[in-house]
Amino acid sequence: MSKQHSNHAADDEKALMRRVANGDEAAFEALYDRYSRLLYSIVLSVVKHPPEAQDMLQELFLHIWNQAKNFDAGRGNVYSWLVTMTRNRAIDRIRSKGFRERQQESSNDEAMMLIADGDISPLDSITLTEERNRIHSALAQIPAEQRDALMLAYFQGYTQSEIAELLETPLGTIKTRMRQGLIKLSSLLSGALP
Repeated sequence: MSKQHSNHAADDEKALMRRVANGDEAAFEALYDRYSRLLYSIVLSVVKHPPEAQDMLQELFLHIWNQAKNFDAGRGNVYSWLVTMTRNRAIDRIRSKGFRERQQESSNDEAMMLIADGDISPLDSITLTEERNRIHSALAQIPAEQRDALMLAYFQGYTQSEIAELLETPLGTIKTRMRQGLIKLSSLLSGALP
């Protein structure tokens, strides 16, 4: 793509954003058509849960509609503005207490469905529930920054590098938090054994 073509495309997008800022619904639909797949993929890569990502995408476009007037073409292009906003809001979402609670409820529901579908005896089912409750109780007793790192790693499948990036924290700090969290968790669980 030539530099002239690239500049023309950027100018088109800035004009499109000005139209959205002025309440032009056709321009907003064009913006949605152009960016919804990209922004959805960014959100999904962070929250790792398709229904949550779909909800976030709708919230995000409502936010874009309401904030389009704040877009400053002199500070950057539309693409960068949208991608940065999307990434920041997705990270804020996974940091929120409500998101963690919904993820936990979802994990509990999935575990209960597996139990219901399997050949697990009622006694085994009670034992699994008690064990899960013991782990959640122990997790609640360790510092939030350690718990968050462990939850992202063990319940949502993030690597330590991804966690460092998501939480905007040095990798060494994440490794220390996880190590200390696991030590405390192990101590709490072994102390809670009958």
